[in-house]
Amino acid sequence: MRYAGILTLFCAALIVLAIAVFPSRVCFEGGENYTFYCGTSSADCKEVRPTFNAEIERLFLADVCGESVEYKNFDLKAYLKKVNGKIMFTEELSDSVNYYCTADLPYSVDIGGYKINLHVCVREDGVKVASPIIFGGY
Repeated sequence: MRYAGILTLFCAALIVLAIAVFPSRVCFEGGENYTFYCGTSSADCKEVRPTFNAEIERLFLADVCGESVEYKNFDLKAYLKKVNGKIMFTEELSDSVNYYCTADLPYSVDIGGYKINLHVCVREDGVKVASPIIFGGY
């Protein structure tokens, strides 16, 4: 019984240490409705929404091929500066404007000969930001 308590304490300490030592592995800070896209391509992506903490839950996910988050307010120019980003092209729809960018982010897809790894969709009611792109619509 004594060893079970020691083993439990050791495992708890190991988890805390892993969380403290591993760098943050999420692309975006703050926001709402954080989503991880898991799969090997956009065709088989499934959406995984963390239940309590995106950074911790990311440690336990396999085959992550993208991430997204929603913001009520978002400063695109400031964010592009932060991630060394550049708008490659835009797409204007009736209800939104989409910015397809290249930036210092870990995921990427090829769209029309451009390496895109940041997609920002601006709508009247908010902004969705994703790397490499928003899968599943917004």
